[in-house]
Order: sequence, then structure tokens, then C-alpha cells
Amino acid sequence: MSLPRYKITVLALSLGVASAFVGCSSNPSKKEVVDKGPQSSEQVYFEKAQKSLERNQYTDAVKSLEALDTYYPTGQYTQQAQLELLYAKFKQKDYEGTIALAERFIRLNPQHPNVDYAYYVRGVANMEMNYDSLIRYTSLQQSHRDVSYVKVAYQNFVDLIRRFPSSQYSVDAAQRMKFIGQELAESEMNAARFNIERKAWLAAAERAQWVIEHYPQTPQTPEALATLAYSYQKLGDQATSQQYVEILKLNYPNLVKSNGEVNLRAARKEGSWVNRATLGLLGRESKTVQVKEQAKSDTEQRSLTNRLSFGLLDKPETEATVAPAPVAAPEAPAASTDKPSWKNRLSFGLLDKPEAKATTEDDAAN
Repeated sequence: MSLPRYKITVLALSLGVASAFVGCSSNPSKKEVVDKGPQSSEQVYFEKAQKSLERNQYTDAVKSLEALDTYYPTGQYTQQAQLELLYAKFKQKDYEGTIALAERFIRLNPQHPNVDYAYYVRGVANMEMNYDSLIRYTSLQQSHRDVSYVKVAYQNFVDLIRRFPSSQYSVDAAQRMKFIGQELAESEMNAARFNIERKAWLAAAERAQWVIEHYPQTPQTPEALATLAYSYQKLGDQATSQQYVEILKLNYPNLVKSNGEVNLRAARKEGSWVNRATLGLLGRESKTVQVKEQAKSDTEQRSLTNRLSFGLLDKPETEATVAPAPVAAPEAPAASTDKPSWKNRLSFGLLDKPEAKATTEDDAAN
């Protein structure tokens, strides 16, 4: 049975329109990006990257350094470009990319004279992974959140110091390890406080014992001792509890009440409700800490104006011995010594000071 003529005509028109739509959809308006290969020589790419870094134009520097790394993988500037790419990525706050590049450089260039820089930047980038503005400028603490990245950073610094004990970055890495130790100890004590609130005395004692054994030089030690004494008292082990009370009397007598009980609130140095409600900006209680304990941190010395402006105004002149984030990675080691090295700029003038060199030359001439 054949179809009527008008139905055949409608079917043909429908198929034609459908074919036209399919044909249009197969030709997108956007042109595909085709890699045309290197547009400049290796030296030109490297010089462009140098100028961009000097102007703090990190996006342009990354483009030039990545092009150099892609098109000239065995060139004379490749390894130096990879080190400077670490710095540029870090300044862009691309910490995941920084870590990946550092691990690649370590894997491909284990004997490079500046491989210690890659170890160091990898650790610093891991430290920066979870810090945000609230953590930086209020009393909120990273240790009360996820500490997985700082644990990785700690191990990164351990690897650096073990492999390169005389490296110029090892001293700073050791200071960062000290700060991370305080963060990890606070994380354990935060868990201990939670366990005490839910009356899990044994779990609280185990957390406090971990701090005593692994982080004995941290400011959390007095609270850990008080927590052990309090938890064992609640567990009914009066003998063990009394042992820790005696230790507190000798080292931290202000944490033991006149009746012999542990002053757990004083050990925690709890802030007022105003302090907690304002995220640590207002109502900060004064803390009487002995010489053996940690000196006042940078956030404790900040003025009211500094705290209310989230650290933008009235900055304190002195910095903490172990400064928390934000931190800056050191500059990539320089390829030549004709100009002020990257280490000088990235270490805030602490390393390879050109002024000192010039002064020495003037003295010799005189």
C-alpha cells in the first residue's frame, strides 16, 4: 500500500529540515585551539619569564615557564625554569599544582644541587592547603579542623632535614615543624575536651597521654597533665591521678586548687562568651603563663583595631618566633649571580644580600 502524495512530501521536508539541523550542530562556531608549537626560542621564553617575575606578573610567568618546559624538555634552562615555576605557582596560591610540580622535580632530578628547594616548597604548600581568611585573622584554629595536610607537611620537612641537614632551608623547616607540633598537640587536646564533655574518661586520657609522649615541649602540656589527673580521678584510679597532681604542683601550681582538685578550666584558658561569640575578636582574657610555657603569640599581642580589621590595620611590630600562616616560599635558586638572586627577593632580603657585598667591595677599595 503506497502513501498519499502529500504525506510523502511532508516526510521529505521533515527529513530535509532534520538533516540541516544535524549539519549545523556538527560545525560548532568556536574554533578548536591548535597547538602551533614553540613561538620563540628557549632563551626568549626564559627572559620573558624573568621579566614577568620581576614585575610580579605570575600568570604571564607561568605561561612562559610552562611553554619552555613543554617545548624544550631537555634544554639548558629547563631545570631552572621548573624551579621558578614552583615559585610562580605558589604565588598564585595554586598549592596543589605546586605540590605536583615539586614531586615531579624530586622524582626526575634527585641529584640536582637545588632539589632541597623542591622539598621545602612542597612542605610549605601543604601547610597552606587549608588556611583561609577566618583562620588567619581570628582566634579560630586550624587544629580544630582538618589537620591532614599539616601532618603531610611535617613529614615533608622531616624528609628535607634528614636528606639535607646543612641546607639553607633546614633551619626554617625546623621552625615550621615546631609550629606544626603545636597544631597537632592542640588537635589532640581538642579531641580530649570533647571526650571529657561526653564523659569518655579513658579516651580523654589516651589523647592527653599522646600529647605528653609525642609533643612534650608544646604549650598544651599543662592541660594534658591536668586532663590526665582529672580523667584518672573520674575513672577511680586515685593513685595515678595523685601522681599527676603532684607533677602539676611542682611545675604548674596554679592549676591545682587549695583543696587538691585539678583546676581544669584554668588549664584550658577558656575565653569568655563574648570572646567565643565574636570568633576571638573581643573579650580576650589575659593569660598568666610561666616562663617555662610558651611566650605570648602574635595574636595575643594584637590590638583591638588590628583584630577588628582582620589584621589589615595597626599591625604589631614584632612577629611570633614561630609564625603561623600566611607564609611565603623562598625564591627559586638563581641561575647566575650577576643580578640579585631569587633567594634574596624571596627570603625578604635575608639571603645573598647585594648591599653587603657592595659594602665589602667599597671597604676593600678604601
